[in-house]
Amino acid sequence: MFAYEGFNQEIKIGRLTNIQDRGKNISIEYEFHPDIRPLDHTEIVRLSTLLDIRKWEINRTHWAIKNEELYDRLKSENLIPQNTKEWPERTVQKRQPPESKGNSARISTVAGFIKKVTNDIDSTGHEVFYRGHSDRRTYKLEPSLFRKDPSGNYVYLHNEHILYRELIVSNAIDFESDQYTLDRLVRMQHYSLPTRLLDITSNPLIALYFACKSKYGEPVNGKYEGETEGEVIVFLITESKIKYFDSDKASCIANLARMPKTDKDQITFETEDICTFNDQPSIKRLTHFIREEKPFFKPEIIANHLKDIVCVKSKRTNARIHSQSGAFLLFGIDAVLDESGSNEIKVIRMSISNKASILKELDRLNINESTVFPYIENSAKYIANRYKFIAPTPK
Repeated sequence: MFAYEGFNQEIKIGRLTNIQDRGKNISIEYEFHPDIRPLDHTEIVRLSTLLDIRKWEINRTHWAIKNEELYDRLKSENLIPQNTKEWPERTVQKRQPPESKGNSARISTVAGFIKKVTNDIDSTGHEVFYRGHSDRRTYKLEPSLFRKDPSGNYVYLHNEHILYRELIVSNAIDFESDQYTLDRLVRMQHYSLPTRLLDITSNPLIALYFACKSKYGEPVNGKYEGETEGEVIVFLITESKIKYFDSDKASCIANLARMPKTDKDQITFETEDICTFNDQPSIKRLTHFIREEKPFFKPEIIANHLKDIVCVKSKRTNARIHSQSGAFLLFGIDAVLDESGSNEIKVIRMSISNKASILKELDRLNINESTVFPYIENSAKYIANRYKFIAPTPK
């Protein structure tokens, strides 16, 4: 039942069609039953005991779940026809299953992938980046710092400032050359520490490699069975969302990593006055961190900047970022990138199958473990696998 507070508004019957977690907010989509007329408050008040609606609930904005059969109760009081279905078949909208994440082009060869990237994507007014997922049903467009356990609890977010400091304490020499907090976050991301960065690349073949590099099944009679479908995500990003390593806006978001979550939670974003916003103790502390790397930074942080998502072109300070043509999406407080994209960051998806064959084709183009992960141990592993003896399969 959907109702306003008070007794002078209609009550409608409907259903929830989609619920999405968006950080501090929940997005709820719904639709009303097409065959049930709006009901009057007095009709529902008469049924309140049977529907377990308490008196106070009539005058409170809230959600509630009741252990009652709503349609049966309404039929028993002749408020809806006896033949009313809970939802008529003709109005059911077939929704994509959650794992589909919208319509995707289907790719099974490198040639087909290159054709799609070069001919079928209109990048006018945008810069193009890519990301590969080995399992299109599992991975989301969110940084590792924002991931949750099966119960919906953040695994790392509450200890972000501790993760940041502990890695520097343990490996101080590795961070000596880093000028900005963003530089340190990029290095931490490189070493697989959960951060508010999401890796993307300007090289589509690198993204295709990551979409294929695991979960491609087991060889059976020359074919791979049990393959998990991969995915390449194409990002069309407007110029206003692209920043460089020394961007002030990037510094504002990156330095959130140094603040305890309690401090970040105390930030009030509702004020429209920039002076009032920057006078908050948490913002003053953030400004202090920024000035450590930019002494002439003015305390004029714009509230919405801290909740934004920007594309950052970082310094390619290590061989891996250089070889992977790496860039990053940097996520602010409670920032969520919708799986279907946004106005500033458009998303196009390609489903990837036939992974083992694609990896062989990529190898001929010199895209392999040795070149994507340019370390001597990876080169050794790649060379050993390439030249190892494999006994012929008996006929």
